[in-house]
Amino acid sequence: MSKKLRVVIAQLNLIVGDISGNLAKHIQAATTARDTFQADIIVFPELSITGYPPEDLLLRKSFIEASNQAVATYQATIKNIYSIVGHPHATSQGLFNSCSLIFNDTIVARYAKQYLPNYGVFDEDRYFVPGTSNGVIEIHGIPVGITICEDLWFPTPAQQAANQGARIILSPNASPFEVDKQLQREEILVKRAKATRVPIVYANLVGGQDDLVFDGGSMVIDAEGKVCQHAGFFNETLLPVDFEMTNAETHVQQTEFVLPSEEEKIYQCLVMGVRDYVRKNHFSGALIGVSGGIDSALTLAIAVDALGKDNVEAVLMPSRFTANISNDDAITLANNLGVKHETISIEESFGSFLSTLKPVLGNKKPGVTEENIQSRCRCIILMALSNQRGWIVLSTGNRSELAVGYCTLYGDMSGGFAVLKDVPKTLVYRLAEYRNSIHADIPQRTIERPPTAELAFDQKDEDSLPPYSVLDPILEFYLNYAESLEEIVARGFDRDVVKRVIRLVNINEYKRRQGAVGVRINHTAFGKDRRYPITSGFDKF
Repeated sequence: MSKKLRVVIAQLNLIVGDISGNLAKHIQAATTARDTFQADIIVFPELSITGYPPEDLLLRKSFIEASNQAVATYQATIKNIYSIVGHPHATSQGLFNSCSLIFNDTIVARYAKQYLPNYGVFDEDRYFVPGTSNGVIEIHGIPVGITICEDLWFPTPAQQAANQGARIILSPNASPFEVDKQLQREEILVKRAKATRVPIVYANLVGGQDDLVFDGGSMVIDAEGKVCQHAGFFNETLLPVDFEMTNAETHVQQTEFVLPSEEEKIYQCLVMGVRDYVRKNHFSGALIGVSGGIDSALTLAIAVDALGKDNVEAVLMPSRFTANISNDDAITLANNLGVKHETISIEESFGSFLSTLKPVLGNKKPGVTEENIQSRCRCIILMALSNQRGWIVLSTGNRSELAVGYCTLYGDMSGGFAVLKDVPKTLVYRLAEYRNSIHADIPQRTIERPPTAELAFDQKDEDSLPPYSVLDPILEFYLNYAESLEEIVARGFDRDVVKRVIRLVNINEYKRRQGAVGVRINHTAFGKDRRYPITSGFDKF
């Protein structure tokens, strides 16, 4: 005789620290899962009550108490459905990253995460102690195992559950987006499912949290290692999945799912990152300085897709060096996207600064000093508008520029959120083409023109930098894979070029530390992933 179980995956967009708001989402999701889907179990993401990552909020007693109260309220409110709810749990042994299995006002079981990630953006050892026992509990007569996120990246927890007779493993997760992360997740889940011969329910968080974006991608893997169900990416959803158990096997309902392209996933990540950062931090709109160049064009398109055209404004700030086609393309872009735009020349303020500084600068040939003054004039204008309207400024610099310091402190680096902070220049072009494949809003001339900062007459980026087709691979090998000068040169790159790029990366660490937070898409993003000292005498790269 077979037994059936319906599990609902709650792929939710939660806010760190908004415990009452998160609780309300839990109650609404559980009610829907029970009453609409007639589910037996609902699985929420990792630390779902507090949001992830709560970081040093976990060090505050009041935060833990509020989390405990929310769990108790949920426990008293939701009946007739089993719920796996993630929350911190304090005992005399320390604080655990836990989830509780709740049913009819009772915590039936509690599981504590055994493997605590402490690399890249994760520092769970700072807050938690590891759990030591497995979690297998019977639900409607069916043994169900529980693991949490990193536990699945190691064989022991899943095998423990299988050894205790688990017929399904339920896994709450808070796994942030990276370009290749979904493939890595699938490989791990397939490996665990095949090794244990137990299906895995992978419930992941979705939404932006500071520089992290959680992409969802919740799924179910059967005992053969096949992806049977998928909740999709960058969407908040409840996914019901039916299981049927016989003595011999566990059958999982199957639905086909087509994975999006890399460009689509990255673009959706950037859109969600902007939307959630702006809205969760209570800004009513966004300002973007638009130059007619590719970076500001892509940033504006992302902002409109994230926030709607009525909540975005483009600001053109031409100078004596701005070409007419730059202004034309910027206006065309704004009109194509339907956003309000205004033009505020920096010529008068730039001239005033030059006059003020003339006794100091003298009659030397203009150079980077004068170029940076222009960028800072634009920053003052944008921040003045931001102060007046309460709108956030989105900076437009890309990862390639930030890596080598081709940007101005208190100038184009300024702003509240750096949309393209982790996007190399060559990828900027790919994303612009992807966006235009949906609707051709970015002028083709903007894509085809040689990139220029337009801070001097007839200026091109390649006057100061290697071509981006050369620069970006060097940066990838040096930053993403920590390859040495000799290793990169051995790949066929010019030694002097590689040496210069590495030097530029190293001497501009101080700039990057002062830049705005921005969407992370790489495992070595500038921020928590990269913790190089600013002051360093090491030069053997």
